[in-house]
Amino acid sequence: MTKENTRNADKRGGIAEDGDTAREATRALVIVPVLPHRFADGGKQEDHKTPAYYREFQRSDEARLEEAKGLARAIDLDIVHSDIVQVSAPRPATLLGSGKVDMIAEIIEETHAELVIVDHALTPVQQRNLEKAWNAKVLDRTGLILEIFGRRAQTKEGTLQVELAHLTYQKGRLVRSWTHLERQRGGGGFLGGPGETQIESDRRALQEKILRIKRELETVVRTRALHRSKRRKVPHPIVALVGYTNAGKSTLFNRMTGAGVVAEDMLFATLDPTLRRIRLEHGEMVILSDTVGFISNLPTHLVAAFRATLEEVVEADLILHIRDISDPDTAAQAEDVHAIMADLGIERGDTKRIIEVWNKIDLLDEPGRESAQRLSAAATGNEHPIPVSAITGEGVDTLLAEIENRIAGKLAHVKLTLKPEQMGLIDWIYQHSSNLKRKDEDDGSVVLTMDMTVTSNAVLQEKLLTKNKA
Repeated sequence: MTKENTRNADKRGGIAEDGDTAREATRALVIVPVLPHRFADGGKQEDHKTPAYYREFQRSDEARLEEAKGLARAIDLDIVHSDIVQVSAPRPATLLGSGKVDMIAEIIEETHAELVIVDHALTPVQQRNLEKAWNAKVLDRTGLILEIFGRRAQTKEGTLQVELAHLTYQKGRLVRSWTHLERQRGGGGFLGGPGETQIESDRRALQEKILRIKRELETVVRTRALHRSKRRKVPHPIVALVGYTNAGKSTLFNRMTGAGVVAEDMLFATLDPTLRRIRLEHGEMVILSDTVGFISNLPTHLVAAFRATLEEVVEADLILHIRDISDPDTAAQAEDVHAIMADLGIERGDTKRIIEVWNKIDLLDEPGRESAQRLSAAATGNEHPIPVSAITGEGVDTLLAEIENRIAGKLAHVKLTLKPEQMGLIDWIYQHSSNLKRKDEDDGSVVLTMDMTVTSNAVLQEKLLTKNKA
């Protein structure tokens, strides 16, 4: 990537792309600043007031670095150097201390890096000052996630949501070193006047774009609401898959539905929601919804922009919280997912609605697998997690049975006699039962014994009552 391309990318606020010719991957540095606990929320609270879950489930610095590198690889960056940088106190001008800034500048010069990823939120002033000091493009964590989302969005809805989030992010970042932003345009009147600065004009233009996209998204939201209302008329329960990015949601979705949703070992491999119908063992029909993966420190405005997509989760009858149980930071990831769901109004204590799924047990060693199975069996009520492997299929039948149990109730052992005039129900019974045994009587009636969910049994009794009245 040439310097000219870097400058063009800087003006667009993104990574440079040569659309007509093949290009080499952008050389990038990945920096993970590590701040004391008291600055975890921007310094708004004292260390002893830091939430207990933050201290208990805080990620290791190495895990944060690996995740940041994974995010960088998701947009095909060539990582030439990565490092964890200890910061005793954030500097208002650069976040990092002057010594660290100079050290990184030397690394940039040695490696000829064109881009620096800082895995932390940067203010516009910090971003500008670091770009000056390093003579390279700088992206913070939010900017990097937006770049990934921009590449992953396929549908019109996804594209609009990404654009809205990007414009909202850029609105506060018109503090650049470009002098043209400070020029004034002439005002109205005979003599003219001070008019407005270019930066004010650009900010106004951004606001107009934001309002336009919000109006378009409102149309999308209404369309989704219409689709949901149509689905309610054919009352198939909605089962939404949520979880930390790369927890294996799409792979499990494919295993359960036979769909061909993109599933890669990559952060944010899928972005747009996908819905598929599946029929459970005892005939219950449900709709599975695969959604965008969650991630730590997901900006509030990004969650707001994807509200239209995340409403599928809010409206779901059942939520599968998919966890990568093989990840050492699975507990911290689960806390991040719970925090985002809480922002959507879904409380973590809602065990009737949430099933915790421990995925990737095939990656555990034998003691780890035994421990997972033991913990699952020891839990009581609706709180027990279900260990599965989306790759091998282990535990998926148990998960489907639990979904059916939550949706339609536990199995009931049913015995009934169908009269000849009720034989029209036989096909429905075969579709909604298991372990069915049939005995044909001399008078043309049929005696059936079978297992059937409580809900299906109630529907059957209603159908029999209707037949009798007819």
